[in-house]
Amino acid sequence: MAAVSKDDVTQVLKRIAAPDGRGNLVSAGLVSDIAIDGGSVMFALTTDPAQLKAMEGTRAAAEKAVLAIPGVSRAMIALTAERTPGRAPQPQQAAPRGQGVPGIKHIVAVASGKGGVGKSTTAVNLALALHSLGLRVAVLDADVYGPSMPKLFGLDGKPEAADAEGKKMKPMKRFGVEVISIGFLVPEDTPMIWRGPMVMSALTQLLREVEWSETDVMIVDMPPGTGDAQLTLAQQTPLAGAVIVSTPQDLALIDARKGLNMFRKVNVPVLGIVENMSYFICTKCGERHEIFGHGGAREEAERLGVPFLGEVPLDKDVRERSDRGEPVAATVPEGLHAGIYRDIAKKVWAAIEGGNLGRAAPRIVVEN
Repeated sequence: MAAVSKDDVTQVLKRIAAPDGRGNLVSAGLVSDIAIDGGSVMFALTTDPAQLKAMEGTRAAAEKAVLAIPGVSRAMIALTAERTPGRAPQPQQAAPRGQGVPGIKHIVAVASGKGGVGKSTTAVNLALALHSLGLRVAVLDADVYGPSMPKLFGLDGKPEAADAEGKKMKPMKRFGVEVISIGFLVPEDTPMIWRGPMVMSALTQLLREVEWSETDVMIVDMPPGTGDAQLTLAQQTPLAGAVIVSTPQDLALIDARKGLNMFRKVNVPVLGIVENMSYFICTKCGERHEIFGHGGAREEAERLGVPFLGEVPLDKDVRERSDRGEPVAATVPEGLHAGIYRDIAKKVWAAIEGGNLGRAAPRIVVEN
């Protein structure tokens, strides 16, 4: 069977009428960002914000047409709302947060204000440490632009369909933890040149169109910063809380503070701060070196009134094992780092169990 091409997709979309009699979806210029990986097809349909609800029927028709193309096993189609030129911006009120994900009891976001602080490594080892405590754990890789979980878990291949229609996926699994990531659906070297609504749609599908097993805790590896992914999770799921990862130096702490305040503004509890790369023990002389400073995250936690979860030292073995898809919490369970991650996991789980997770979900208003 020949590989699916962009032309195949374009041809079937030309058969679908555009709204308001403006020709078809392609001639009206509504189709953008087509990406194809094997049998997975992803693209966006552009529409006016006022027509989002009306365009849902068109989106469904496009999805059905694309799924009928020989060789297509999955279609991910987002509605990208763009304001009509000259129209005054109107406040948009999000749907109420709080709709849970079937099978998932608690969802914890692992976030950072900036990249390069070891957030993903912390997320995977926290998940594995929670699993070592006897909990059922899943991981959602929400970093659509830079997914890390396939490599960190040592997983490749594509998720299997969970139903005959191909509407749901089965998560991948390793070390007893279920994992889903956009990295399983798109080649590693393919850049995700997607606008915000496409990212939000993809994230929603990764979260809700997966057949998760009964799970005590889902760890969500967030992209760095305070953008669309964070707001999507805050709006659409009842987050049990967030763990903030930072290195000790002032520059990282400034950005970590922004991330922490973002979660506070959307009424998501901050479960605590982790100081990653806290210090380094020389393997030759045994001396301790505080390469990035030390104690900054602890001081910041005390200043902001949030728990300090622990210090994780910089270590070559952690980096090498992460690159091989053999995270230390699973492959060196009696080691120093695995013990540190277990201590952090115990504090996170205690905060979840002791927190008021039945609180009312806030409504978020996003002003353009």
